[in-house]
Amino acid sequence: MHKIYEDKGVFNILYNLPQILYSTLISKFIDSLIKNFALSQDNILTLKQEKEKNNLTKVYKKLLKVLKIKFILFFIFTFIALAFFWYYITCFCGVYINTQSHLIKDSLISLITSLAIPFAMCLIPAIFRIPALRLEKPTGKLLYKFSALLENYLC
Repeated sequence: MHKIYEDKGVFNILYNLPQILYSTLISKFIDSLIKNFALSQDNILTLKQEKEKNNLTKVYKKLLKVLKIKFILFFIFTFIALAFFWYYITCFCGVYINTQSHLIKDSLISLITSLAIPFAMCLIPAIFRIPALRLEKPTGKLLYKFSALLENYLC
């Protein structure tokens, strides 16, 4: 707030850049936690890979119980987080009336960043994969495996 006052209300992107990067990293961490609660394909794959029919009912009941707990925790956590953020932003905008435009600009930059980073991260393996499909067998196969490795770690 003091920096905005010193700059006489002018938006200084260079000063806000570290804060934008920190918020992006924190949101990625929170996103990975939420994905752990919300996504259930790994749990369902364990049921699909079960080979014994006698054990299938037991695994199904356990999976159903785990998924119910996961989804309930996900909705509770999401509701509490949204309520907290709504309250915080409402109080912030009520106290600092003249900084609402800065808040909107920072939020839009953070949103664009959070959308652009996954796009760029998934574009890198594709850059290697296209030439790998066009090259001859030994080199192309090695480049294709490298792109698959990048895809596993980046996307």
